[in-house]
Amino acid sequence: MQKLKGSAELELRIVLLGLDNAGKTTLLKCLASEDVNTITPTQGFNIKSVASHGMKLNVWDIGGQRKIRPFWKKYLENTDLLVYVIDSADKKRFEETGLELSELTDEENLAGVPILIFANKQDLGTASLASEIAEGLNLHTYRDRVWQIQACSAVTGEGVQVRDSRVTSITMVAKIIRTPVFSPAKN
Repeated sequence: MQKLKGSAELELRIVLLGLDNAGKTTLLKCLASEDVNTITPTQGFNIKSVASHGMKLNVWDIGGQRKIRPFWKKYLENTDLLVYVIDSADKKRFEETGLELSELTDEENLAGVPILIFANKQDLGTASLASEIAEGLNLHTYRDRVWQIQACSAVTGEGVQVRDSRVTSITMVAKIIRTPVFSPAKN
């Protein structure tokens, strides 16, 4: 984290990951208050800066196709927050997404980095509850970092941002980062 020159604005590097079709780009467009009706699969990465509550959030949205995932680790250096998106309605891929998340948490460049997990597509009738996903991913075993799971629908904006105050889940986690209340145990 660093202060911008001549400004009190906090600048955060956020990496947005998850399997293909989880809704990462839709989530990013929702955060940036852009139209979410015309989304195409990300064939590499998108970068977008979003200003929110005195913070500049530089969000790297990296494609989730199987052939792109080995390159994820090249984007992790200096990450302040990992946002991981899960398609809550795609139960067949829960094991695969859990393995990918587990591998990410073992990456040296993400040691101690907070994780915000969006349990996306809650607007679909087949979506699993965020609490069920948290249990299935064994999130309670993550003791070396702050983590939060948030039910959401990137299409409707529900759970992504509170429209009246422009507070986003990412902003809430970023405020935790700015005033740490948790110190990872050093072994």
